[in-house]
Amino acid sequence: MTNSGDVFDVAVVGFGPSGATLAHLLALCGLRVLALDREAGAYPLPRAVHFDDEVMRVFQTVGLSDAIVGETLVNPGMRFVDKTGQVLLDWSRPQAVGRHGWNASYRFHQPTLERAMSEALENRSNVQLRRRCEAFLAEDRGDHAVLRYEELATGKLVEVRAAHVVGCDGARSLVRRFIGSEMEDYGFHEKWLVVDVLLHSPRPDLGDHSVQYCDPQRPMTYARQPGNRRRWEIKQLPGEPDFSASDPQRVWALLSRWITPEDAEIERIASYTFHSLVAKRWRAGRLWIAGDAAHQTPPFMGQGMCAGIRDVANLAWKLVLAVHGEANEAMLESYQSERKPNVTKYITTAVQLGGLINAGDPAAALRLTQSSKDGVSRMESLVSELGPGLGSGLHRGKLFGQPQLKDGTLMDNVIGYAPVLVTDAALPEGLDVKPDLRVVTADDAPGVATELATLGVRAALLRPDRYIMATANDPVELGAILADGLGGTP
Repeated sequence: MTNSGDVFDVAVVGFGPSGATLAHLLALCGLRVLALDREAGAYPLPRAVHFDDEVMRVFQTVGLSDAIVGETLVNPGMRFVDKTGQVLLDWSRPQAVGRHGWNASYRFHQPTLERAMSEALENRSNVQLRRRCEAFLAEDRGDHAVLRYEELATGKLVEVRAAHVVGCDGARSLVRRFIGSEMEDYGFHEKWLVVDVLLHSPRPDLGDHSVQYCDPQRPMTYARQPGNRRRWEIKQLPGEPDFSASDPQRVWALLSRWITPEDAEIERIASYTFHSLVAKRWRAGRLWIAGDAAHQTPPFMGQGMCAGIRDVANLAWKLVLAVHGEANEAMLESYQSERKPNVTKYITTAVQLGGLINAGDPAAALRLTQSSKDGVSRMESLVSELGPGLGSGLHRGKLFGQPQLKDGTLMDNVIGYAPVLVTDAALPEGLDVKPDLRVVTADDAPGVATELATLGVRAALLRPDRYIMATANDPVELGAILADGLGGTP
């Protein structure tokens, strides 16, 4: 076993979208980061295909939005239709730029995103990305953590030290095994075929909305992607042999109601078992998990990758404070207490939608349609709301919007991944404000007044992830939340 002699603040296992985003956020804060991935480069074929405005806002924070927005497609939404084509549920998404400074929903090509993430990392000297390296041990040693991995090209075994190790290493997470966490099961386990195709010519008749075909005989999903890419997801029937790229005729037969081999070429055929699982423990001492390592969801809400990005945006600033010795145990435990209820609500709603897709009779479909409408309606309000955790007051744990400054600049471009106080007026004289706390007033950004008025407050202290820590309506309350700062306990 070789000890590399390297000591890092955080070691990130897995360099998919969640792990890469975490590495970028930590690097922005000046930490020394090691990122490991067993692959030689970005996976060349599409996997995740959707993210939302909150996730784009995180990409904006790490400096990726300009590079990727031109490669995305603004998503008009999703429709659930029965086998006759009648719409059961219309989940259309607004097409105008919203309060977070971005469109509500995007379709994207994951290899393009991952390449942009890797290229941007080349400008961050405090991050080392080591590819073709597979971790096999993660251990909390009390005052530090140890990570051991194999260099797959040479077989060399390497040990490094880090203050913390985060597993963004997928559904079969090694780090989760070392944490010793079991999974909570929400009852959805189905095998589906995922087919990505490249159209030879435009096919506007296929439509821009995603469509869930709620046919109990063969449920399917159609998803528009950027450019000439299209995706179908098709439920595999019990006892049905696996589909294979070596036998494309069976796949073309399933797609025949929409396209033929003359219309497109198949880019990818993959079989997945969709699960609904949430880890019981997301942390053990200096070991953490995020993304698919912590939770797995059916794809019917398009929130799998989004949930992982939310995880790391919540976790990164807490790790920064931990590395600097400024995080108490309550703050560290708040990662799971805030994120787990949120992601669980997404997963249970996705399971509801899966029930609608599989409904076998009209009466059941009617019941599930109403249940799904209720669930989607709840998601619209809970999309950006944390579980119990840091801060206090009626609005703690809600995501604050992103107003434009007077010159048109989006607020986060000025603030970065750091706390900010937003207020509808200039601060009172004599108020004790820490020198490194940014302040944005309604005079700086008129939209601040609108956001605060919607909440019915005069000021709000925002965390680096832009969730509300606490609010105030007078100088006394304002002084109190500033004195507490980001150290508020549950």
